[in-house]
Amino acid sequence: MATALLPKLDLTTFPGSAGGLSLTSIAHIGQAFLVADRSTYTDLLAWVLTHVTTLTISIDVSALTSPAEIRTLLDAGVTRAFATLEQLAELRSGPGRVDDTRLVLVLDMTHSKEKIIDTIAETPLGVYAKDVQDLEFVTGWLKEYGKDNRPPVFVSFGYEPGMEDVRSIAELVATPIIDAGLLTVDLKSSGGGLSVAEVICAAAATDRADGLLTTLVVDERGVGLGLVYSSQASVSESLRTGRGVYQSRKRGLWYKGETSGAVQELVKIDLDCDGDCLRFVVRQKGSGFCHLETATCYGDYKGLSKLQKTLISRKETAVEGSYTTRLFSDEKLLRAKIMEEAQELCEAKTKEDVAFEAADLFYFALTRCIAAGVTLEDVERSLDAKSLKVTRRKGDAKGLWAEKEGTVTSTPAPPPPAPSPATEPGPAEDGPILMKRFDATKSTPEELDDVIRRPAQKTHDIMGIVTPIIDDVRARGDTALLHYAAKFDRATTLTSPVIKAPFPPELMALSPETTAAIDLSFENIRKFHAAQADKEDLVIETMPGVKCSRFTRPIERVGLYIPGGTAVLPSTALMLGVPAMVAGCSQIVLASPPRPDGSITPEIVYVAHKVGASAIVLAGGAQAVAALAYGTQSVPKVDKILGPGNQFVTAAKMYVSNDTRAAVSIDMPAGPSEVLVIADATANPAFVASDLLSQAEHGVDSQVILIAVDLNEDQLSAIESELHNQALALPRCAIVRGSISHSVTLQTDTLDHALTLSNTYAPEHLILQIANPSSVLPKIMNAGSVFVGAWTPESVGDYSAGVNHSLPTYGYARQYSGVNLATYVKHVTASELTEEGLRNVGGAVMELARVEELEAHRRAVEVRLKWADERV
Repeated sequence: MATALLPKLDLTTFPGSAGGLSLTSIAHIGQAFLVADRSTYTDLLAWVLTHVTTLTISIDVSALTSPAEIRTLLDAGVTRAFATLEQLAELRSGPGRVDDTRLVLVLDMTHSKEKIIDTIAETPLGVYAKDVQDLEFVTGWLKEYGKDNRPPVFVSFGYEPGMEDVRSIAELVATPIIDAGLLTVDLKSSGGGLSVAEVICAAAATDRADGLLTTLVVDERGVGLGLVYSSQASVSESLRTGRGVYQSRKRGLWYKGETSGAVQELVKIDLDCDGDCLRFVVRQKGSGFCHLETATCYGDYKGLSKLQKTLISRKETAVEGSYTTRLFSDEKLLRAKIMEEAQELCEAKTKEDVAFEAADLFYFALTRCIAAGVTLEDVERSLDAKSLKVTRRKGDAKGLWAEKEGTVTSTPAPPPPAPSPATEPGPAEDGPILMKRFDATKSTPEELDDVIRRPAQKTHDIMGIVTPIIDDVRARGDTALLHYAAKFDRATTLTSPVIKAPFPPELMALSPETTAAIDLSFENIRKFHAAQADKEDLVIETMPGVKCSRFTRPIERVGLYIPGGTAVLPSTALMLGVPAMVAGCSQIVLASPPRPDGSITPEIVYVAHKVGASAIVLAGGAQAVAALAYGTQSVPKVDKILGPGNQFVTAAKMYVSNDTRAAVSIDMPAGPSEVLVIADATANPAFVASDLLSQAEHGVDSQVILIAVDLNEDQLSAIESELHNQALALPRCAIVRGSISHSVTLQTDTLDHALTLSNTYAPEHLILQIANPSSVLPKIMNAGSVFVGAWTPESVGDYSAGVNHSLPTYGYARQYSGVNLATYVKHVTASELTEEGLRNVGGAVMELARVEELEAHRRAVEVRLKWADERV
């Protein structure tokens, strides 16, 4: 496949507030180019993990010093690493050798032209001419280099290029790398910029007299739907509208499906290997691509694609008596059939039997996927992402499966080498998952503050994204919610953004085991929060005849945000919904992103039913927050919004809480999840490591800190070894590696010093793995929630112990409590005075009103006292 264009993104400014490409447009190109350095490494890794399934990502890693960090980026899904000669020597050798197809040599453009040409001639890899000033030199050696049967060439410009510059590169079958801010898909905009369509067409070749480009249209699985023609104008219109738009030889621009309703949602546009055929990857809607109302111009789907189409139809129509329909409604039956067919496949002997049993297993496995809103395209994207890993685990069987078959499990990896306490090591070349060490006993307060400082939040950039979404939802209501559900959650069939109570039983069909787990957790959370209620109103006589009182009233309408989509988070629904129910809130509204089929996970629906929610809003992100804050045609406006979410959710909550038009409050600000573990010599290394990893797996920006109290080298190494070995066994190992790479172990010699450090940091979760842990609770001033002793992992607080897991992060534990019963109530005060009381306090009131020159205040007392005197 040829690469027509690499848009270059600067993550410190993208997406910008004006000009340039949106993320949607970049996805339509299918490619992104980033630059790594030490200051942006964590953000880069997080961005890659988020977008690897939708984009082919290349990164210039020449500024990185650690081959292990580069391998981590490649493991996370980076397709190509643009590296220096020195880096390539490391990456192309050793057990983690990177395939040459994923490496590109960054040329040193300060060398002489002769040396550059010699370097190119000696390498079998692709090459990158970076920040070129002398374009004539580059085009000169490209002509000599030829176009055919050679490694790829990439060129970026050291100045703002014009279209002629870009075309001169593209016509020589090299890939231009252009700042995304200089590109546009909308030629009608006033901002100008280089046309993406023109760049793509400049790289394409055609021998047709009319200049039209042969175009193959395929679905997301690569199945050919049909053959059409494109022009620069149709490509431009496709990129602008996000639809399949082609060039009819008779009728001009052809907006596919405009009359039939069988429209196409554009996924991406690319070129074949020699650039003489465009490929449009689309999501086909309606009856199909062909005018004969079949899925393709070559007949209907076959094989797995046909099976998927049938399963989706069965799920949507619920045909009575259908076996597939029964499988969708009976989770235990489906699970049993998957295990049964897997066993039969393992026991099959002949080629025919293996094919027969594999077909059965595929049927039941795909049924499980469709039931969860997962498509074949999702599965294949996951497979493609896994194929990009350069470091591999042995993949031995685990647990009862290994025991049943008598296989030998992997031997534990040797402990990673222990660094000097005075150093802050990066990952070693073989990639140990290792926290940095810092000796807190030998540092200044300024040095300590720098070590534990949380990364800055890019609030300004994020607000530039969420504000237009909030404004759109406030203006268009339900229509905007449905638009964003289709755009961000792929829920294109959604017709209403709200499910209202009472919720249909079929929406909360769960296994008995899941129901029991939710019910147990519900009751523990209910008991703990019910115990927090004020037992009676406060009444006190402050002086004779002056009675003051305070009484509690619930906040009437609350909106609870539950992160989700493909994830299942009943625990957050419980932690937010149960206290609202106990407090007596009259209207409880949940909001959670829908799955691609427009449904919501049954666990969340079941919790919504148990807590008495009136509705579930099928929306996520800033759009959900806006709907709850302002209300829409279907979504009721609330008085307070609670719940965790990503940086966009947090930014939206902060925005609406400061907008007087919304008149809404929020629970607390938020940042990435974090844990601080204090461990002394009595701590079990395996327990400590598991607690650190339980937060590290949340995301690469998670904050993980260990305070080691008077531990020797052997004890520290034991914890580090456990952390490394346990991390390698986790399915989210790449995320853990990113989080641990910027985490730290603080070494100190006393428990009092450890507690001082903890109070300074103010962690979301504080875990005490020390002798007599309950004895230090009086010294803990700042923490979201504390987990006391070796047998109290943080996960029990996340789910079932009874305490709330919605907690302040980013140091806000200094000022905020975690969610509790008081979060859902307000206290109203009342004063009641007798005549005696007003006489007793009136003189002070009048004097203070006189001092403040508020005469009406003074007279309100004087009038009463004068009237009382005259009556006497």
